[in-house]
Parts: sequence; C-alpha cells; structure tokens
Amino acid sequence: MNLLQGEAFDVLFRTFEREAFHLEVQDSYHTPEESGPFQLFLSGQPDDLAWHKPWLDLIREVTTSGKRVTRARVVTVPHGDYTRWGLTVAEHNIAAGEDIRWLPRHLIDAADLTTDDYWLFDNERVVFTIFEPGGQFAGGALTTDPVIVAHCRAVRDRVWERAIPHQQYRASDHVTA
Repeated sequence: MNLLQGEAFDVLFRTFEREAFHLEVQDSYHTPEESGPFQLFLSGQPDDLAWHKPWLDLIREVTTSGKRVTRARVVTVPHGDYTRWGLTVAEHNIAAGEDIRWLPRHLIDAADLTTDDYWLFDNERVVFTIFEPGGQFAGGALTTDPVIVAHCRAVRDRVWERAIPHQQYRASDHVTA
C-alpha cells in the first residue's frame, strides 16, 4: 500500500474516470476542522459552511463533468449527535452532486462490512482513510491489490443495495427513533 497525503490524496478526486464510492462505518469523527461547525450545530447556531466549501466545490466540479460520487454511511440507531449533524450537512453534499445513502447498522451483519472507511475509485483502486489518534485526517492508504479491491467492491454492493437514499431515510422511522 502507498500512503497518500495532502495534494497526492486530493488528486484522486480529479483523476478518477467514472465513479468514486465512499463507505463510512464510524458513528463519529473528531476531525479538528469539523469541531467548530459541530459545536455550532449542537448549540443551534447557524453555520456558513466555509469549512466545507472546498469539498462542495470539488464535488460540483467532478459531477458536472459527468463523474459519479456516491457515499454510504453505516450508522447506529438511535442516532448520536454527530449522525444528526451529518444528516443536515449531507443536504449540501447532495446539492453539490453526491448521492448519499444511509444504512442502519442493525440491518447488516458486521462481517459484511470493512472495519475501516474507504474510497473505491473506478472499481480499480481502494484508498483506506487514515485518521490520527486525535482525529486529524492523515491521508489514505492506496492499494490496487485485486483481492482487496474485489472485497471492497463486494462490500460496496451489499451496502448500497440495502442502504436507503437520503430523502427516504430522513422521512423514515430510523431518524425519529
């Protein structure tokens, strides 16, 4: 595996050809760049999303060029504060062009998942996301190993099939539980 950090990680999003899929399996993330906006959410204050603008701009750029960006979040129900916040932030990701789905953790066997989050690019490259113990994003571990890629494709297919599109999920009993 190759460690990709900074620009080397970012370039993945400009060089994939067809589809980028992201699987998130953690119930919360403690990245420093999200701590302020998360606290605003908890206190009911508005957020100008300036911290999120670079990502939203990138998603608009790649999806308007015809590429697809999908994300599935496996979450515990009832939701914690971070997931509730994620549901509101997701609206902006979707407006920028992402297709986001949600899968309640109790609806899938843990053995059918990976233990780590990953990005799958064009069904050919897997990049496992790496976080430092304090929550800082550290980059991604890239592999093209055919066994690992095939496993991650199979996980994606199982999760995506069961996951609920964002708007349907927001209206479901899982959100109000």
